[in-house]
Amino acid sequence: PPEKPFKKITYDEAIALLSREGIKVEWGSDLGADEEKALVNIVGGPVFVTHFPKKTRAFYHKPDPQRDEVVLSNDLLFPKVGEIIGGGERISDYNVLLKRIKEEGYSPKDYSWYLDLRKYGSVPHAGFGLGIERVLVYVLDLPNIKFAIPFPRTISRIYP
Repeated sequence: PPEKPFKKITYDEAIALLSREGIKVEWGSDLGADEEKALVNIVGGPVFVTHFPKKTRAFYHKPDPQRDEVVLSNDLLFPKVGEIIGGGERISDYNVLLKRIKEEGYSPKDYSWYLDLRKYGSVPHAGFGLGIERVLVYVLDLPNIKFAIPFPRTISRIYP
C-alpha cells in the first residue's frame, strides 16, 4: 500500500519537476496521462497536485485569492493510472461566478439556474469526481483501463 500522508505539490512545482526530467509542459497546459504517470514516478508515489491554471479547470472552480490565474483545485495522481480523483473548491459568490461564466465565453442565460443557486447567498463548498475504473486498474493491477469498464468503447466498438 502507498505511504500516507500522500505528498502534495503545486502545479508550478509539477511543471518544474517534469522540466528537470526533460519533459516539457507549457505553463497553462493541462497534464496528460504520460505527465501524470511521470510525476508519480518522480515523486515516488501518490501525489496531490494543487493550484491548477484557471484555464485548465471548469468555470465554477474558485480562483485563488492570492493568485488569480490559478484555482483552488487538485488532482490525486496514483501509480500506473495517473489521475484518480479531481476536485476543488467551488465559487460561492454570485458576482465572481457570473464573471467566470462570461470569461469562458458562456451565456449567463444558459446558466441562470446555476447562478440562482448563488444569488441569495451560498456557503463555501467543494466537490470531487472519482474515476472508479482507474481505481480498479490500480487495485486489481489491470494492464489496461478497458478491463475495468463493463462496456468499453474502442476504435472498433462504439456501442455497448
